Amino acid sequence: MPNQVTKVNPPTLPDAPSMGYSQISVCKPGKLVFISGQVAWRPSGEPVPESLPEQADIAMANVVHALEAVKASVENVTSMRMYLVNPSQEDFTAVVPALQKYFGDVIPTFTALGVTALGGEGLKIELEATAVV
Repeated sequence: MPNQVTKVNPPTLPDAPSMGYSQISVCKPGKLVFISGQVAWRPSGEPVPESLPEQADIAMANVVHALEAVKASVENVTSMRMYLVNPSQEDFTAVVPALQKYFGDVIPTFTALGVTALGGEGLKIELEATAVV
């Protein structure tokens, strides 16, 4: 599948790639895909791990599985939103390895938000994505 998304990081904006995201995504015409918030729930029903990095890894894997279901990959992601429960600055940093594991050098536009709660017991992170295929 040809790349549908081009990332733009002009020198007139802060150096987003050094912080793990892109400033702008430009999409070729295609079908838009909206992936609902993915959390650390697994099809097997295993308990949600306590660790924020583990939850981030599971949530990001769920995003990848959702993309695969529509024959897409992380290269098709135009933007993501991350919701963290009562985050510290260290919490935002703690999830970066999970994101890098799946995205590598393909860094989408990204917004991180602190929230007071998510829709399930023990959940600390939720990832929502938009893609174009």
